[in-house]
Amino acid sequence: MWLLVQLYAIGLHLSRAEYWCYIHGMPSLASPPAPPALAFVGGDPSLDFVNTVDWTTAGPAQERLPDYPALLEWGVRAGVVSREAAPRLARRAERRPRAARAAHARALRLREVLRAVLGGADGDPAKAEALGEFNRALRDALGRLEVVPAGPRAHRFQWEWKDQEAHLDAVLWPVLRAAGELLTSEEAERIRTCGGPDCGWMYVDRSRNGLRRWCQMRTCGTREKSRRRRIAG
Repeated sequence: MWLLVQLYAIGLHLSRAEYWCYIHGMPSLASPPAPPALAFVGGDPSLDFVNTVDWTTAGPAQERLPDYPALLEWGVRAGVVSREAAPRLARRAERRPRAARAAHARALRLREVLRAVLGGADGDPAKAEALGEFNRALRDALGRLEVVPAGPRAHRFQWEWKDQEAHLDAVLWPVLRAAGELLTSEEAERIRTCGGPDCGWMYVDRSRNGLRRWCQMRTCGTREKSRRRRIAG
């Protein structure tokens, strides 16, 4: 039920806290704590997926995907899961909680793999190992992609994920495809990691001069400016 509540909240464009206020007046003390807000600043779904946690020197922090419902919510907001498929995946997760937990664990592992592949140094053995794991997951995902007619009377076709609504891992398939396309594109050389301390977020630098340093100026950029002012003062 909680997962379906979240999807309804998405349809209303409300946060979790806003939705509880909307239906109860005040958030329920028994409701799960809301994770940190999601942000989509990477310029690619695979990088936005990496950015669902802060990569600090002490380890991952500020988890934004604490469970499968949060993963599915992220998928809808990132545009990798359709609003038609999401409720069916939600019901499947409700019926199969153990499978949902396993799918969530695989998602968190994939996030680590993507960070190593997309941001690791060339020649690093850890990156090479992660690339092998990434390719195994990619082969499985792309095996579920097919070409279908774009409409009953259209003379063109489109890509579609086969049986997306029947697999809890389907949230990850478009992420894997996006990562593969990014890695093999000219923009691979523009993948950057935020210069903010204990951030680790990644993005495609599409700035005109190629000198973007921060995931977001209003967060890491502002903190760095404040730090410099304190030092100068």
